[in-house]
Amino acid sequence: MTAPNPSSYDAGDITVLEGLEAVRRRPGMYIGSTGPRGLHHLVWEVVDNAVDEAMAGFCTRIEVTLLADGGVRVKDNGRGIPVDNHKKTKVSALTTVLTTLHAGGKFEQGAYTVSGGLHGVGVSVVNALSSRLVAEIVRDGHLWEQSFIEGRPQGKVKKVRPARRTGTTITFWPSEKTFSETTEFHYDTIVSRLREMAFLNKGLEIRLSDERGEEKREKDFLYKGGLIDFVKHLNAKRDPLHAHIIYFDHESDDSELEIAMQWTSSYNETVLSFANNINTHEGGTHEEGFRKSMTKAINEFARAKNILKEKDPNLSGEDIREGVTAVISVKVRQPQFEGQTKTKLGNTEIRSYVEKTLNQMLPEWLERHAGEARRIVDKCITASKAREAARKARELTRRKSLLESTSLPGKLVDCSS
Repeated sequence: MTAPNPSSYDAGDITVLEGLEAVRRRPGMYIGSTGPRGLHHLVWEVVDNAVDEAMAGFCTRIEVTLLADGGVRVKDNGRGIPVDNHKKTKVSALTTVLTTLHAGGKFEQGAYTVSGGLHGVGVSVVNALSSRLVAEIVRDGHLWEQSFIEGRPQGKVKKVRPARRTGTTITFWPSEKTFSETTEFHYDTIVSRLREMAFLNKGLEIRLSDERGEEKREKDFLYKGGLIDFVKHLNAKRDPLHAHIIYFDHESDDSELEIAMQWTSSYNETVLSFANNINTHEGGTHEEGFRKSMTKAINEFARAKNILKEKDPNLSGEDIREGVTAVISVKVRQPQFEGQTKTKLGNTEIRSYVEKTLNQMLPEWLERHAGEARRIVDKCITASKAREAARKARELTRRKSLLESTSLPGKLVDCSS
């Protein structure tokens, strides 16, 4: 590789990327990768917009269709993206949100109280990374339509015909230039995500249709029990320690909290956390507050009931979480995610909000269901003993191997029994 000439670096070397060109040049910055994960992220961005309409109380049904020609159609019965001209851009609001980064209805408090879309880059990124996109909007008594090729509008928004009700339909075909590895959507991945969305939004109906292949596949998701149904689903093949699923919900001026959890005889911990319906795979402040409060409540209950004696050490968070299945969902007016892919929540005030709420509600539940709470504590104590025994076994093994590799005089040799 030839070293660049330092004297040739001047203002002419500074490139300014216009419009959606930045997304096409550096797609990983917006969707995480250009592999299967990034490809499916396009679907999540469009579905998240429809779910935001549901959270705002305007949408009750979402239909996702995997088309035979490789495209995806997402249809909702929300208010429909506005089609009137935008004061600043002098073009339709629909064109603006589909072609301009950081343009959307989620920045101010007027259109949405709580939403998953925050940066105004979601649907415009989908447009940028699609070979073709068609937007169909029903509002103001008409069906409106606009087509895009590689992010560029093919004419203005057209008034097609009179239409009743309202809603948005986005159909897109991922660009093979960006997604060179694969442009094929994985049915089971989409099923998993849509089921998750239906669990998190009690009463929202989501339908998935797959028109690829010889046999058409369809699935409907609608859960009246919300997170309680979610925990039941996760524990379907596990043995629960207690019949009642622990469930709390709480609402403050700026935030909402929902938690459902149940301990099982399993040795694995399953904690899923969500912020504004977005799966925060890497956790964040809401998960930290939950873990801290749960550890405190179980230890205090065990001490109060004399299950843990005065001389016994406290149970660790790891021991307490063994076998627990929990779903934590927070809704925040001004969430702070780390990056556009939103895998970790950063709001510091949410940590104390979750902790404070759970510090009040969990001890009350444990007292009210003392028999089940004792079974939970017994499971935690067993986990603690097993962890301690495993630690001692590791130490003994290490000590033995160390002594075996070192020749000691007879009187210093470790005893064999």
